[in-house]
Amino acid sequence: VQLQASGGGLVQAGDSLRLSCAASGRTFSSLAMGWFRQTPGKDSEFVASIGWSTGSTAYADSVKGRFTISRDNAKNTVYLQMNSLKPEDTAVYYCAAGLSYRATITTGWSYWGQGTLVTVSS
Repeated sequence: VQLQASGGGLVQAGDSLRLSCAASGRTFSSLAMGWFRQTPGKDSEFVASIGWSTGSTAYADSVKGRFTISRDNAKNTVYLQMNSLKPEDTAVYYCAAGLSYRATITTGWSYWGQGTLVTVSS
């Protein structure tokens, strides 16, 4: 599975942004998908994940109520809708694919895309 993330950019606090992650490979619909983020000098942080059936999701407390993860299996794409962005959301965002949406650490995910930078100005 190859993952291609896009949609990052520079926004102001309070704005919204939607990240996309397009996957190649025929097994997309059977994989959980997730988003992590990383800032310089810090470990990667779990953001959100979604099960293969789209009915199960998980969020980090820091984004709960502001971010929404969704997927379109017909398009092999997972999305991260980010609303009410804060400066502390500034990071490189990575999408990942794996077997369980419950995994909140990087070692629980098998496939990774390149990052997309999100910068939120105050």
